Amino acid sequence: MKSPRRAAVSILRAWSKGHAYAENLIDRHASRNDLSSADRALLNAIVLGVLRNLRLLDHWIAELRRGKLDDETRDILRVGLCQLLILQLPDHAAVFETVELGKSSVRGLINAVLRRAASSRKTLFELEDVPPEVLYSHPDWIYKRWRKAFGKEEAITLMAFNNRPAPVYARVNPLAGPVELPAPPETEEGEEAEELPEGFIRIEGPIPGELLKTGAIYIQDPATRHCVDLLDPRPGEKILDACAAPGGKAFLIAAAQRGASNLTCTDSNEKRLPRLKDNLERLHCGDAVIEIHDWATPAPEKWHGAFDAILLDVPCSNTGVFRRRVDVRWRLRPVDYLHLPKLQRSILENALPCLKPGGRIVYSTCSIEAEENQNFIDIVLSDHPELRLDGTHQALPQRDGTDGAFAAVLRFDGAVSPD
Repeated sequence: MKSPRRAAVSILRAWSKGHAYAENLIDRHASRNDLSSADRALLNAIVLGVLRNLRLLDHWIAELRRGKLDDETRDILRVGLCQLLILQLPDHAAVFETVELGKSSVRGLINAVLRRAASSRKTLFELEDVPPEVLYSHPDWIYKRWRKAFGKEEAITLMAFNNRPAPVYARVNPLAGPVELPAPPETEEGEEAEELPEGFIRIEGPIPGELLKTGAIYIQDPATRHCVDLLDPRPGEKILDACAAPGGKAFLIAAAQRGASNLTCTDSNEKRLPRLKDNLERLHCGDAVIEIHDWATPAPEKWHGAFDAILLDVPCSNTGVFRRRVDVRWRLRPVDYLHLPKLQRSILENALPCLKPGGRIVYSTCSIEAEENQNFIDIVLSDHPELRLDGTHQALPQRDGTDGAFAAVLRFDGAVSPD
């Protein structure tokens, strides 16, 4: 069985090649190496800790060791410093077991750097002169972009928010009947209890597996509800969730409708459909219709004019969920803001003919970028006089303390333009 530290280095080497997401690599390596739950938790903490603090760790490496390093040795040092300085694990375990990961020719170097770090913590944490984009480990271009959009102070607050581990929230399933829920987290004296939207709970400690298994709860951030609130699903309406996998928002729609018999769920990726189906069945929404369709292409004739309401939770930059998807910040490129709105517009245009007259469509992202959100909607409205805006909601992490999300509800008042 491979150690979680060795697995962490292997994951970072594979991740750097850009072929897989960190969470998928963690799952794969944990299963392949038959890691215990404790070792899996350590592996997860190390890999996500490194990716969340990549630039800060490299800053510390530069402070502790001058000169070039090969990529594998750098990853080993990142793993070691993450344990020592971020996770604050005991020195002897973090140093000894990390040194053993290196080739014999570099073990002396790794040992020296880690022992120097352990003995100079106080100096290393004097970070007043470290640029915020390095301190909170975001690419320069993203920090500049957010500084322009929100101002320097809010941009820094946003980056700091992204670097805090995300709490675990769950939505209680009203379709599952009454259940005994976990007690809410205890608050310190003088501390106010967290206010959550109706139906949501915060989970501390292990996730209650039996409640998940029976579909009594579903793990999701409260920000996911905004688009469904704007959609305002009502019993008896025919509703389409066009980008449905893995099924969290479809579940919220079904809960509002008190069942899924009038719900159609589609996704463009056939590989995601089994998970979507399993989730909906477990959540007592198994009577929803599930089909594959890529909304970048025209809708089948059978769906034209078929739906009272449509939810489009479109592919986006994910900039509102950096704290949960910690490696996305390193994958995103400025050019994506040219390509993504084109895809989003294509999906919207192909979905519009499927609305009934008087129907409504909710466009939704987990982005905080204007090009994908309000600016996008303004352009759509200027091109479609038959649509009117009935409302929007923008959740901002640095302001609202939740994931970032945007939603806009558009009402269809006439015939869809032929163009």
